[in-house]
Amino acid sequence: MASPTLAANAYNNLARLADPTGPMKSTGEGPSFGELVKEALGSLTQSSRASDAQSQALAAGKANIVDVVTAVAETEVAIDTLVSVRDKVVSAYEEIMKMPI
Repeated sequence: MASPTLAANAYNNLARLADPTGPMKSTGEGPSFGELVKEALGSLTQSSRASDAQSQALAAGKANIVDVVTAVAETEVAIDTLVSVRDKVVSAYEEIMKMPI
């Protein structure tokens, strides 16, 4: 079964990216944006695999429907989080492109 902390980790990573006064900004330490995205994609992959495994177990009669719904919901939250990050990155890129040189 997927860990309920996957979504919390994804939101935590997003919060670290969005906080301009955070320790990563002032000290230059911490993971890079690429590392955070890689970690989030890894969490999404893990969540989707767990969701698939739960769905297959349900089809085989070996899983509870509540576990399947929970796994699917966790995957949905992870996807929504990554889509939000992608939208923010695209928005930031568009704003930068609008700036005069």
